[in-house]
Amino acid sequence: MSKKSAFLFFLILLLNSTLPAAEKKLTVVTTLFPLYDFARNIGQDKVAVTLLLPPGIEAHSYEPSAGDVLKVSGAEIFIYTSKLMEPWAEKFVRGVDSNKLLVVEAGEYFTAKDPHTWLDFSKALAMVNRIRDAFIAKDVANKFFYLATAKQYNKMLTDLDAEYQKTLVGCQNKVLIHGGHFAFGYLAQRYRLRYIAAYKGFSPEAEPTPRNLAELVDTIKQYKVKYIFYEELISPRVAEVLAQETGAQLLKLSAAHNLTRKELDRGVSFIEIMKANLENLKKGLLCQ
Repeated sequence: MSKKSAFLFFLILLLNSTLPAAEKKLTVVTTLFPLYDFARNIGQDKVAVTLLLPPGIEAHSYEPSAGDVLKVSGAEIFIYTSKLMEPWAEKFVRGVDSNKLLVVEAGEYFTAKDPHTWLDFSKALAMVNRIRDAFIAKDVANKFFYLATAKQYNKMLTDLDAEYQKTLVGCQNKVLIHGGHFAFGYLAQRYRLRYIAAYKGFSPEAEPTPRNLAELVDTIKQYKVKYIFYEELISPRVAEVLAQETGAQLLKLSAAHNLTRKELDRGVSFIEIMKANLENLKKGLLCQ
């Protein structure tokens, strides 16, 4: 070996011995988009987060596949909302062959029948903290990193809550008419709105009867409602019928269960979705 080759060989060995090993990331699988976004904001470059729900799929009708079992089998943390929101989750996890898996029910302590807990930002704070604690339990070496990022994200949620409070207090119309399933009860309660959904249940499959629709048309006319809200990834057919019968216009109000592929690829965030919601609420409820 020439002196030049020997020197280059020695230099490569030296560099390889001094370069830090690639940091192992915590592997996390979440069911719904809000949990996915909370997790990636808390974990940042310390975690690899996978969204179990395929883009564009409506959350309530989702059924996990055998491939999903494999995804979770290789993870260290599995996060779902609650037994009400994902009734399949507990049985699903029992089928996962993994001793290392930590299962987190982020909305465990909220006992109301409405499973859309993330739409009350005070409850979203608690969900963020449960995810934070799970990360620390699995990766104690980065404890103070997770504490700091969760605190920073919760500050964003707190600021968003204050923005909602300030904006919605001055609305001319306090009646939120929704041509979908009962998803926005927490949001309406927190900001003192009267919430009326066309679907009487929490599932989009609980379609309204003709009598329900007739009553809702009367309510829309009674309160001189100018806008009817529809939700993401669900056909706005009912909202369109109500609009045709009353002359009202349509506005989107996203519960953020899931995103389209295009939105996911673009990196749309939960905070971004909620700010867009606030702009539509401001318009639809005739806020100052």
